[in-house]
Amino acid sequence: MTSSSPTVAVDRASGSHRTKLPSLTGLRFIAAALVFFFHATFSDPPMNPFADESWEEGFRWLFSKAGWMGVSFFFVLSGFVLTWSARPGDTLTGFWRRRVLKIFPNHVVMWALAMVLFAGAMTPVSAWLPNLFMIHSWFPQHDTFISVNPPSWSLCSELLFYLLFPFLLRPVQRIKEGALWFWAAAMVAGMLAVQLVTDFLMPQDPPTPEGFGISLWEFWFGYNFPPVRMFEFVLGMILARLVAAGAAPRIGIIPASLLCVVGYAAAMVVPFLYGLNLMTVVPIALLICAVARADVEGAPTVLRGRTMQWLGEVSFGFYLAQYVVMYSVRTKLMDEQLFSPVPGLLVLLGFFFATLLVGWLLLVCVERPVMRRWARPAARTASRDEEPSPEPALR
Repeated sequence: MTSSSPTVAVDRASGSHRTKLPSLTGLRFIAAALVFFFHATFSDPPMNPFADESWEEGFRWLFSKAGWMGVSFFFVLSGFVLTWSARPGDTLTGFWRRRVLKIFPNHVVMWALAMVLFAGAMTPVSAWLPNLFMIHSWFPQHDTFISVNPPSWSLCSELLFYLLFPFLLRPVQRIKEGALWFWAAAMVAGMLAVQLVTDFLMPQDPPTPEGFGISLWEFWFGYNFPPVRMFEFVLGMILARLVAAGAAPRIGIIPASLLCVVGYAAAMVVPFLYGLNLMTVVPIALLICAVARADVEGAPTVLRGRTMQWLGEVSFGFYLAQYVVMYSVRTKLMDEQLFSPVPGLLVLLGFFFATLLVGWLLLVCVERPVMRRWARPAARTASRDEEPSPEPALR
């Protein structure tokens, strides 16, 4: 490292030669789909297409925690993948450039579409300007941190992760192998501490417009405020160390998936704040370790198939496009019309594939061209310098 060319701290013994993890790419789409179905349950805004009250309520109940679980998965996965694929000698500017180019162009495109289609008429400059620059989740005002394209709130946390990762990597790599589990547990304890502070110290008014049964301050601080999501990201970094060291628990993908179902069920019955991410983070961690270990050991998984790989690659665009697609069509073309069960399911299926199409267009027309053109310094574009896979897309 030289003063004129700062580098990202990385253990050269565990750099980019590590096994690629294609199954995690496929798993990414399942998490993005959970977020999609969560947003589709909303009645205000009018996403839920079911006219039958029992179907509307049942659909909302079934996916009531899906969005929270999907986003938590992406945050843990981001820390895992960035640590796993860290490049020896990577520069700070090179790392930050790749990460910003990975998320910002897609965000700008969907931000612009949302502004043209619906948000521009109802969003003040005090909200849309912070949203454009991915800092809106730092503000406790509801019309700011949930503004323009609402799923983009999570990009504020991802941007913080990317900013701090080069400075966190060296300390995480220096943790002794025997202490890794202690620090993993400390991250979960930190998440519990956040919710305890939120529960007992945050103001109890005003309530959230979404009707979550908590105050606006509790929702912002306990879920949307970027620093509190660092615990999940650092947990992912520690998990990468555990898998690389062969110290991750020997649990299979199916048992880990069943634990995710158990964690999801627990999230549905505990008080709201504790169901946001606390009940599901340990099962998510175990599932990521199980899937990564399967790839390291060369075990076959359905997640490595061509279809799941394609779905994983479009997952970031799919994630960013879902709200814009559903809200625009439901309000502009369907006039908020509700449907009986079978047509309602077909409407959801149509939204799903329409969002996939937009996600694919973002991948091939925005993300890939931008990454090819600007992700690496001009002097190195002709050299073999491939982007590690899988990328932490939502992240």
